[in-house]
Amino acid sequence: MAAVTHQGGRFRVTAGAATAAAAGAMAGPEAAALDALKRGGPGAAEALFEAHTAAELRAVERQLRAGIEGKREELRQMVGERYRDLIEAADTIAEMRLSAEHLLEAVRGLQQRRARGRAGAAAQNGHRAAGVQQTVHSQEKFYCLAAQIQLLLQIPEKIWSAMESSQYLYATQLYLLCCHLHSLLQLDSSGSRYSPILARFPILVRQVAAGSHFRSTILQESKSLLKCQTVLDQAVAEALCSVMLLEDSSPRQALADFLLARKSAIQQLLNQPHHDAGIKAQVCSLVELLATTLYQAHALFYTLPEGMASDPSLPCGLLFSTLETITSQHQAGKGMTVLKEETKLSSWFKYLPPPITEFQPTLRTLAHPISQDYLRDTLQKWINMCSDDIRSGITNLLVYVKSLKGLAAIRDAVWELLTNESMSQNWEIVCRRLLDKSISFWDDLLQQLFLNRLQTLTKEGFDDISSSFREQLLLVVQELEAKLGSPAYNKHTLFEHNMASFLWSESPNDLPPDSAWISVANRSLSSKSGLCMKAQAHSPCVQNFCSALDSKLKAKLDDLLSYLPSESTLSKETEKVQSRNSAFDRYADAGTVEELLRSHCVRCVDYVLGCIREELHHAQDVLKGCTDALHNPKLDTVLFMARLCRSLGELCPHLKQCILGKSGSPENVVREPWPLKKGGKGKTQEVNPIKAKWQELKEQLLQDSLTTYRIWSTAVAKALVQSFTQSLLKGEAGSILASATNWEEIEIEEETETGSSVKSMIRLPVQPSWRVQSLLFNLCQEVNRVGGHSLPKITLQELLKACLTEVLGGYEKLSEGKQEKAQVMLPITQNRALQLLYDLRYLNIVLTTKSEDLKSSRNKQNSRIEKEIDFLESYIDPFDLDVFTPHLNSNLNRLVQQTSVLFGLLTGAENQYTSRSSALTSQEVHNILPLASSQIRFGLLPLSMSRSRKTKLALRNTEHKAQIPVPALTRAEETFHPGSLFRQLAAEDDTSAPSLFKLGWLSSMTK
Repeated sequence: MAAVTHQGGRFRVTAGAATAAAAGAMAGPEAAALDALKRGGPGAAEALFEAHTAAELRAVERQLRAGIEGKREELRQMVGERYRDLIEAADTIAEMRLSAEHLLEAVRGLQQRRARGRAGAAAQNGHRAAGVQQTVHSQEKFYCLAAQIQLLLQIPEKIWSAMESSQYLYATQLYLLCCHLHSLLQLDSSGSRYSPILARFPILVRQVAAGSHFRSTILQESKSLLKCQTVLDQAVAEALCSVMLLEDSSPRQALADFLLARKSAIQQLLNQPHHDAGIKAQVCSLVELLATTLYQAHALFYTLPEGMASDPSLPCGLLFSTLETITSQHQAGKGMTVLKEETKLSSWFKYLPPPITEFQPTLRTLAHPISQDYLRDTLQKWINMCSDDIRSGITNLLVYVKSLKGLAAIRDAVWELLTNESMSQNWEIVCRRLLDKSISFWDDLLQQLFLNRLQTLTKEGFDDISSSFREQLLLVVQELEAKLGSPAYNKHTLFEHNMASFLWSESPNDLPPDSAWISVANRSLSSKSGLCMKAQAHSPCVQNFCSALDSKLKAKLDDLLSYLPSESTLSKETEKVQSRNSAFDRYADAGTVEELLRSHCVRCVDYVLGCIREELHHAQDVLKGCTDALHNPKLDTVLFMARLCRSLGELCPHLKQCILGKSGSPENVVREPWPLKKGGKGKTQEVNPIKAKWQELKEQLLQDSLTTYRIWSTAVAKALVQSFTQSLLKGEAGSILASATNWEEIEIEEETETGSSVKSMIRLPVQPSWRVQSLLFNLCQEVNRVGGHSLPKITLQELLKACLTEVLGGYEKLSEGKQEKAQVMLPITQNRALQLLYDLRYLNIVLTTKSEDLKSSRNKQNSRIEKEIDFLESYIDPFDLDVFTPHLNSNLNRLVQQTSVLFGLLTGAENQYTSRSSALTSQEVHNILPLASSQIRFGLLPLSMSRSRKTKLALRNTEHKAQIPVPALTRAEETFHPGSLFRQLAAEDDTSAPSLFKLGWLSSMTK
């Protein structure tokens, strides 16, 4: 049955109730097995193992053990209660015996008085008084012993109560009082001396054994409390006093115990499972533990010098004041105040002897205050010892932080913790008193760890960007090199092959919906129209590629910007005021962070360019041995990479922001000597080194783009001029006639030796041969196919130079071949030499650039051209050559003017990039496309022919067209035919209405 007893103000339920409840709760196989085991028998155990599983047997074992423990506890309670009843019964029996003796003595006295009479009455009274006095003295001695035993029986209960309420110092006092009682009652059974009290009261043997375990328990609980950072200073002081009283140690040993407990707490906090608390909470708890340790070290062990007034808000010397309060002999009994208050109402308390009521704990050695030098050295050694553990532990913790935003959140939480008024109010004073210097946990321990993790995260992020770029690049190259009709071939791949099809196609996103009221200057890059992308010849593949790269850079940049001060920070004066109250400057490493971002971004771009160069080397090797380079898919790969290098700086705005960061402020600008083009000698220009870094990166991208375009231009020049050279070297009559064009008859008047004039007709070429026109036309097609209006100036110049070089090589082969194999080929006649000379001079004019950069190479080419011209002129009669030359020059000039628009970008490439700042006088705001800063494809259209000449040419063309039937086109077909708009405008030129060309509307489109 359950037994409820009241002991020391607490109710306890005996183990019998627990056993009954457990037995009632059992059901099923376990209950059956337990019943079988209780019935016993020789084979009961074997039958249990045969009939039940291991889990059921373990449950039976647990029930049996629980029942055994319950019975033991019930037996202890019963024995204790019976002994208390026995002692009370003994006291009652003793009182009854004394009462009976008194009664018997009184009866005997009456009888004696009757017998002896009055003579012996006085003597009898004196004897009786002596007996009573002796009896009272022995009774008081017994009561004193019984009160001590009663107190000894109650002390364990009081100690457990004090332990449960974390009053370890009071529990220590009770334990020391228990030890004092043992010595007074001579209960030390370990000695050879016989103890009569233990012989008469055997229960005290168990009480002595139980009291011996209190010392280790109190020490363990007191040292565990030292590891806690949330307890009050007074509680820590009492715990240290308990340790000192139990171990009889000195204050220095108490300091060592305190610091070792805090070091163990640090290791326990660092080894805490990560799922129990967040990384931020663990780091903040660690910092709080370090700060609290120094504050409590000051409050416990630091003593003020003599004459210095104490500050109530900054306590110190609590350990020594608590020790003095507990061990001072001038305040006898103060340590037993709680015991007196609880037991003063008991009837037996008055029988306790003074050594018990006036007991006071003592230390064997005096508790001298710790010197400041020793305290400083010990704390510094402890900080140095914990620093290594903290660095390695926090480094392991930060591994689980996967973003810079999380890293910034931990840093801000530490800043808020250390900046809190309760933590930072007296921090400088405490550090100066304890360590003679100021200490900052962030600057000394955490900042470098956070920077290392930030660098690792930044490096991993940009490595992921680099690897994804490489994978995407290989995928795009695979798509570009896929054959037509394969699954990898798509519409965007076709646009890369023929940019003109993309430029002249229409799509819904060509014009943004807000183009009517938002100008180009106020529109961000992400909201630019498709028409703007077409004007800059950014193909869809390049746009998608740059968009993917820019989105990854934006995500990385946004993550890193959370670690830097935001744009909405307060003014500098307010920041200075706040910095005085803050524990540390959390943005002090902003410059280092931006430099890390910049360096890793540059390294990522270098890796990207390395991947592009690797693909270019492979493509270049393939194109070198290719006979038909124009139809090789590797040429599309080269063009894609050229456009990609050119577009990275424009279509990836976050790449620029990664390089520049937040360094655009004027204080980051330094003055460096930078000569101006039109400035004086002493003038300098302010140069921002970070912006210079961005300019350097843009130049690198541009140079790689130009290098890639150079591969394309070389391949195109070789492929186009190859067919030209083959046609040029064919000396058969049919080949020569097939490439011939119409010549012009010119009537000239010459003066004879006699002074009379003679008129004669000469025939001179007015058009280049078909091979030359095919070469230029194919060259124009290739330039326009790749978006010629967006090609760099130097690329066009190099293309023209390469073509001219290849053409000269063909003419040199012609001259060498004719000299070597003149007997096989037809001889070069004067007319053929005139046509070849006309072609060469025309190609020289069209393909020659007037750039200063190519001046030396042009001089070298001029010598080669002059050599070939001399070779061709050697086949022309010198007299005829003098007559033909002026007319040839006139024909050449007219031909160049006539074909300047036909061949577009090829003729006069250097004039298409002149600045138009003088022409931009209009203040009109353009909403569709930004104005070009250089001339684009067409300038003002030349209208050099008069109306009569147009009429004659129209009649001649009509006669010529009558001989060659042309399939009729409907008006709808003509509308969509290339150049239909220009033909319609030209047809309406002869009408009475004013000409649109004369109104200049077409030329204004380019402004």
